[in-house]
Amino acid sequence: MDELVRANWRRWNEVVDIHLRSDDYRVAQFRAGGADLRGIEAAEIGEVAGKKLLHLQCHFGLDTLKLARRGAIVTGLDYSPKAIAAARQLAGETALDARFVEGDVHDAPRLIEGRFDIVFVTWGAICWLPDIRRWAEIAAGFVAPGGCLYLLEAHPVALAMMQRDDASFRVVDDYFSTAPIAVDEDVTYTSDPDRLVNTRFYNWTHPLGETVTAVIDAGLALEYLREHDSVPWRMYPTLVVGSDGRWRLPSGQPRLPLSFSLKALRVASGHVTPDRE
Repeated sequence: MDELVRANWRRWNEVVDIHLRSDDYRVAQFRAGGADLRGIEAAEIGEVAGKKLLHLQCHFGLDTLKLARRGAIVTGLDYSPKAIAAARQLAGETALDARFVEGDVHDAPRLIEGRFDIVFVTWGAICWLPDIRRWAEIAAGFVAPGGCLYLLEAHPVALAMMQRDDASFRVVDDYFSTAPIAVDEDVTYTSDPDRLVNTRFYNWTHPLGETVTAVIDAGLALEYLREHDSVPWRMYPTLVVGSDGRWRLPSGQPRLPLSFSLKALRVASGHVTPDRE
């Protein structure tokens, strides 16, 4: 397992520079004062001004800083030293107040103190983790009474499928398997052509029911679970991009759930905070 984690870590360190200059991330626009949150998270996150917010697995902190620009008091965590260095630099360039912590999400309880009004986790976070129940315990442990966990992710059904050349779909991964999935790709998920040295990485599938149940078992009360027909990258070759920057199946084609979101609350009383050690 350690070698699988290291392989993923090496890849994430390598892609930071590519993503910083990628048109897909719109970093230049953000530096200029634009490129706010959009799409699903923009519609669902609600008012964040004055709220303490923890962004787990934040990459180079772009969305963390977008939330800071909206008035949140933000802390971002990522295990890539290059990503955290870039996040701190971007915060300085944009004069945004943000704290960034380098560390694995599993070590977060000893690296970050306190509770937060919002724990924010989005896009390509939980698929890198073998144990969804442990992740849910850690994330829920940071939610303050009256606060919430917000999770927005690619749908596990969509991740288990591949599109054929004739635009039909087939299942390529076992939806219920707990085994790591080895992937070899020499480019990152953005549209950039840069070739990578660290081509091998590993993902894990977490069925939707397992993820939701893990969050509930960690002591949070589910407010909603929603499925969506879009993602912020070209998951399949035939997806088309909309004015909101999200990719969908072409109009007139039967749709699949491409992503899901959930919001879960820490009730002010009646739930025990999970052990964070």
